[in-house]
Parts: sequence; C-alpha cells; structure tokens
Amino acid sequence: MPAHMLQEISSSYTTTTTTTITAPPKGTLKNGGEKLEKTPLYLGEDIRPEMKDDIYDPSYQDAEGPRPKLEYVWRNIILMSLLHLGALYGITLVPTCKFYTLLCAYVYYLISVLGITAGAHRLWSHRTYKARLPLRLFLIFADTMAFQNDVYEWARDHRTHHKFSETHADPHNSRRGFFFSHVGWLLVRKHPAVKEKGGTLDLSDLKAEKLVMFQRRYYKPAVLLMCFILPTLVPWFFWGETFLHSLCVATFLRYAIVLNVTWLVNSAAHLYGYRPYDKNIDSRENILVSLGAGGEGFHNYHHSFPYDYSASEYRWHINFTTFFIDCMAVLGLAYDRKKVSKAAVLARIKRTGDGSHKSA
Repeated sequence: MPAHMLQEISSSYTTTTTTTITAPPKGTLKNGGEKLEKTPLYLGEDIRPEMKDDIYDPSYQDAEGPRPKLEYVWRNIILMSLLHLGALYGITLVPTCKFYTLLCAYVYYLISVLGITAGAHRLWSHRTYKARLPLRLFLIFADTMAFQNDVYEWARDHRTHHKFSETHADPHNSRRGFFFSHVGWLLVRKHPAVKEKGGTLDLSDLKAEKLVMFQRRYYKPAVLLMCFILPTLVPWFFWGETFLHSLCVATFLRYAIVLNVTWLVNSAAHLYGYRPYDKNIDSRENILVSLGAGGEGFHNYHHSFPYDYSASEYRWHINFTTFFIDCMAVLGLAYDRKKVSKAAVLARIKRTGDGSHKSA
C-alpha cells in the first residue's frame, strides 16, 4: 500500500471519528467544588450508554447442585465429523491444487474472518464503532460465508459469554475444559442457565436493525449459497479446477480452518497466556490466536475493555481487523470508533494486572 495511504489511515485514527474513553482522576473537582465520585469499573458509560449487557457481572454465581445431564445433538456431531473428514482429505489435495484455487480459498478465509471479527463481533455484539450501509452489507455477506450462526444469535451468545464468563451461563464456559469451549458446546444442548440468563439481555438494537433480521430470516438458504455452493463452483467453473479439489479445499478445508481459528478465541485464549490487564478473569493474551483470528487473541484486554473497537491496547500489531476498520474509516464507511485511553489502560493494569505488562 502506498505510503501516503498508510499516513492517511494513521492520521484518521486521531480525528473526531474516534471517541476515547478516559478515566477521570480520583478526587478531581467538578464545577468548581463538587468532588467526582470514585471512578466506576465500567468506563464506557459516557460514550456508549446504549450498551451495557456485554460488561462482566461478577455478582452472578452458579447455582449449587449437580450439572444437568448432557444431551448430545447428534445432527451437529455427524455434520461436524463429516466436515472435518472432508477437510482432512482436502489437506492431501492441496499439493495438486491450482494456484488460483488456493488463492481463492485464502480470500474466502479472509472475508469470512472479517465477517466474524469486524462484523458479528466488534460491530454488532459490542457496538464499538458504527458502519454505513455499504460496509454493513459487506459484513453481513462475509458473516454469512463464515457460517457460525446468524448475527443475531451470535451476538446474543457472545454478550452472554461476556456478562457471565466462566459460569454455566457462559455458552462456551472454558472451565469445562478445552474441548468443550472449543467445539463441544456446539455438540450438546445448552445449559439451562445459558438460556435463562441470555433471555435477560437487551437485544433491542439487533431486533431494530433490518439487515440483521433479514439475514436471520433467510439464513439457511443464504449459507448454502455463500458458504458451500459459490466457493465450490467458482474454481470449478472459471479456471477448470476439479470438482473434488474445489469442494474439499476451497470449501471444506477453508471452512474448517475458519471455524477452528475463531473457536481458539473461546478455548486457547481463555486457557493459555498472560493476564496483564485483569488477573481475576480467565481470558488471556494469546499472540498465536491473534495471528489466525485477525487480532482477536488479545483477549484479556478485550474482556477488560469490551467497548474498544481494536480489541487490543495496540492498533495494528497483529490485528488485521483493526487495520481493516481504519481503512474503512478513511473511506468514510466506518466512524465513531471507541478507543480506551492510555491513562485508563495503565490504571487498570496497576489495579488488577498480573504484572506481566511491560509497563508494570
């Protein structure tokens, strides 16, 4: 990318399109004499008053008693098994694939990841920035290609995950083990607490967005087309790739990789890594996860500050999604990007960090 474009993207970060969250100094005088109250744990109230249901609720505790018996969802077990078998066979076909097929699969992968990270996650789950219609259309298209449930369901489960992390109300509770938080939660019926607490969240913003509800209404046929039919037909039709290579590499292998790199945010990034921002929560900083998941592995930061559009203290450091959003801001398609101030981050590090941050 030309240097002047990078400079323009960089400079746009400091314009009024980015709202910074700051922690007011303790004891600062207000209106000439009135003392400010102690800084609240949630620092985003002034700039994101419409969103609080993704903020961790430490008061919620699991009810005592045995866990409900697991109910297996055999349809999901069979389909996931077939997908991964097809993906494993696809690995053996990679050396004999045409270059354009591999390139196409990689482009599908990037688009799918952005649909989750920039779309379902940072835009619709957390409302960390705003997007104009062309960008929302692209992200709903990309999210459909990713096939990880429609935006409404994804955002509902994700907000529940944030508010009730590491409890039975967390859809992919990492305290139930790596396999459960990675994929097992999709293979069994949800814990009753997930449904109970998820039903208490305010999802009116999602219900009010016509594009999100349109996707939900037509999700199954759209997924069939975007995730399976088009990725298979394009290499086969346009440059004469074999149907088997197209199906197993561009579709099955690509889709399985997208699923697993995003699942690692739920599993590996809650079990392995440092907790420089808050040692009292299980989410971790995991660079390897960020490499595959477009910058979503700075997870201790993200759970400490879920209202930050970068999902990281840093801007473009191993964070393709932030770079993408900033590029969209230069084009005028993204705006009102929420960013936590350095002062607020350092205050949180000193208060609750595990001492691993370089500034500690």
